[in-house]
Amino acid sequence: MFGTVDIAVIGGGASGLLAAITAKRQDKTKRVCIFEGLDRVGKKLITTGNGRCNITNKEISLARFHGERVGFAEYALERFSGKALEDLFLSIGIPFVDEGNKIFPASLQASSVVDCLRFECEKLGIEVFCGKKIEKIVSGKTFTLISGNERFSAKTVICCGGLYSGGDKVGSDGSLYRILKDMGYKTVKLSPSIVQLKTEIDFVKQLKGIKVDAVATLLKNGKPVKSEFGEVLFCDYGLSGPAVMNISRAAAREEQGFKVSLDLFPKLSKSAVAEALRERRKLLYDRNLDEFFTGMLNKRLGQVILKYCGCKLSEPSDSLSDKDCENLASALKACEFKVTGNTGFINSQATAGGISTSEFSEKTLMSKKHSGLFACGEILDIDGDCGGFNLTWAFASGILAAKSAVNFLGKLK
Repeated sequence: MFGTVDIAVIGGGASGLLAAITAKRQDKTKRVCIFEGLDRVGKKLITTGNGRCNITNKEISLARFHGERVGFAEYALERFSGKALEDLFLSIGIPFVDEGNKIFPASLQASSVVDCLRFECEKLGIEVFCGKKIEKIVSGKTFTLISGNERFSAKTVICCGGLYSGGDKVGSDGSLYRILKDMGYKTVKLSPSIVQLKTEIDFVKQLKGIKVDAVATLLKNGKPVKSEFGEVLFCDYGLSGPAVMNISRAAAREEQGFKVSLDLFPKLSKSAVAEALRERRKLLYDRNLDEFFTGMLNKRLGQVILKYCGCKLSEPSDSLSDKDCENLASALKACEFKVTGNTGFINSQATAGGISTSEFSEKTLMSKKHSGLFACGEILDIDGDCGGFNLTWAFASGILAAKSAVNFLGKLK
């Protein structure tokens, strides 16, 4: 007989693993089980940070998170990020190192993070059931979890499943979202976040594979929505790279009327760039325009910008007029691309939207509809920017939900 579990954790990802560990550490007498639909836990976590696992960030603030009620995340983030998170990971064998504001495991291996979480689950006696995809939750005196022909009973449930980012191979099929929706929970529109943007391709397809550091600004009907400095990658379908993916959220949700503007010389004003080009015209008067930007800008990018400004690459540099220099400066400071779409959930690092946070307590993450049911991580309508923010939310909310579940059990008689 399986019996009744004290705490059933649905989803063996980042939030689920840490939730289970936190709960068992808080009360070793409680029976804690993880139900994971895939054949192993942590598959999505292994892929994070390009396999290096950007666990968190030095600058955790609500400004880096999003949702209809983003203030909902404040309680968990204030209590279980920063030093608290660092100490917890150190206790399972994972010291932190930083690269700028980004914080990684010292091993720089996401797989080692998953391993250490697994080792701690084994050490604590947490039962992990892989290949057990929960298809329905029925509430009653206890919760009944249905997986195929099997039934599992639990006093409390922590919902830790992901949404759609990364796709089925990493367990992101939205099944838990649909279960909660069927149970009557309000939802917020889902869309990819931290995703590559498709643009009109005439310009970008000529630059496929080129990377530049720039300020990328998302424009909605000509007005700036968000800007980010960082690496931009030109692709045959559009734009990628951290700077673009970090401004992609609004464009992926609304899809119409957006452009991306790239400032290739963010430290200089437009007039300063124009003056630098006029000076360059004098210095390199005997160099043809196909080599005009060589040494100043990626050669191919410079050539494409010259052509789009109506300059003939076979002409000498001193053929540039002052007006040409002004036009080139404008293009270098605000190179615009019309957004036509995005590359979808399968390529996104996070999902915007989810189960409405209005249905849960921000101080316990317990449902207001079903006592003893908790939710954390991506399933809720909270998502963060690129740079460790989404994992921080997954971990912090997982810890809070676990502590709250143990406290809830302590009040049951």
